[in-house]
Amino acid sequence: MLTVEKIGGTSMSKFGDCLNNIIKNNRTEENMYNRIFVVSAYNHVTNWLLEHKKTGEPGIYAKFLHNEEYEIALDDLYNKLLEINQSFESIGLNLPEAAQFIKFRIEQAKIYLSSMYKVLASGYVEKSNLYLAAREILASLGEAHSAWNSVNILNNNRINATFIDLCGFNDNETLTIDERIHKAFQGIDFSKTLCVATGYTKGTEGIMRAFDRGYSEVTFSKVAVEVHADEAVIHKEFHLSSADPNIVGIEKSIPVGKTNFIIADQLADVGMEAIHPKAAKPLELAGVKIRIKNTFEPNHPGTLISNDYVSPEPKIEIVSGTDKVIAFEVHDPLMVGEVGYDLKIMETMKAHNISYILKSTNANSITMVVWDIPEAHKLLNDLKGKVYQLTVRPAAIVCAMGTNIAHPGFLYRGAKALCDKNINIECFGQSLKQVNMQFVISRERYRDAVEALNDALCLEKIDG
Repeated sequence: MLTVEKIGGTSMSKFGDCLNNIIKNNRTEENMYNRIFVVSAYNHVTNWLLEHKKTGEPGIYAKFLHNEEYEIALDDLYNKLLEINQSFESIGLNLPEAAQFIKFRIEQAKIYLSSMYKVLASGYVEKSNLYLAAREILASLGEAHSAWNSVNILNNNRINATFIDLCGFNDNETLTIDERIHKAFQGIDFSKTLCVATGYTKGTEGIMRAFDRGYSEVTFSKVAVEVHADEAVIHKEFHLSSADPNIVGIEKSIPVGKTNFIIADQLADVGMEAIHPKAAKPLELAGVKIRIKNTFEPNHPGTLISNDYVSPEPKIEIVSGTDKVIAFEVHDPLMVGEVGYDLKIMETMKAHNISYILKSTNANSITMVVWDIPEAHKLLNDLKGKVYQLTVRPAAIVCAMGTNIAHPGFLYRGAKALCDKNINIECFGQSLKQVNMQFVISRERYRDAVEALNDALCLEKIDG
């Protein structure tokens, strides 16, 4: 059985646990191999290189854009990476060799970035393309650092490992992402070596241009499809559970066990990505199952995501959502019976590159829920001059999901659970597919709603 396994940044920063819980984990030499690991940069490193994923705090990339001593910032980064390296000395990392590797990569990056600035100064090229190239160069440093270190540690622990460098730092080959991955894995006997690949892949189309910060999971997905993996495994620092343990508590957060790709899409739509949706699709189409595992509970089977799974008994599998959304309603007395009234709303949303999470309509009103981001506020300002009446309010959306919930009782139980907590349902959505009940509520009651729905729908059995 050949598996391709993704290790995230938080887990990579605790590589001693990864070594014991994921790579060794009581394995013998006979079953040590036939595994490919695709690794993220260590925790915080990509934030330092680009910008903080959640807060937007600028990193080295912003310094390059504004020519603000980015070379000094790269030197500071080098010292931070050396500190990270020191934390792995006790598990086998050769510090001088590791320092030499990342120093060379950073010096190369400086040369590339400096050359870009000279080209920009000439005025002969379009800036945005070079800025995107600079972003790619910086992003690749984090994954190259963690992947090289991992191979060094494994080899020093007498585990035969091979560094699969997909960054393309030392070549001028004009390969697409798929072509580079295909070439990198040719001729390798997976039964005799553990391959550790960089989560960043260089390609002519630009992996960050296409996928931005989801690029490591896209690499993981493409590698799994390329080698015809039997299973694609994602190691996280938590289980895919019935609800966020930080809200409901660990004792009430139940590992899901099994679900399907439809539910994975629902989760991604509200920001809880079991896997990046653009990474999930190739696996889904190729019939490769995904397993989500907890790095720190290695003997737990985790959650298996497959194409055809449907729960044998009716049940809610996951309660999830977000309190970082805006609900807006367009009201117009002349809307009744007018064909295509919402077309101008959708055209305005497309112009601002905004998609909706939920849409609900009645005779003369259309309500939509969108992410609370700066672009959404620009959209709403634009809409004010185009519609009869616009109502906007901060909101939260809480979703109850399951592969088999098309049965009487679930909606009643969910609505009653919220009612019992005195939480008003501002808006509601459910499609004919009946895999996701979406409740829009006031933002300040989000945590209460997650807890109420988890207690009522995931912890109590509902007769089907």
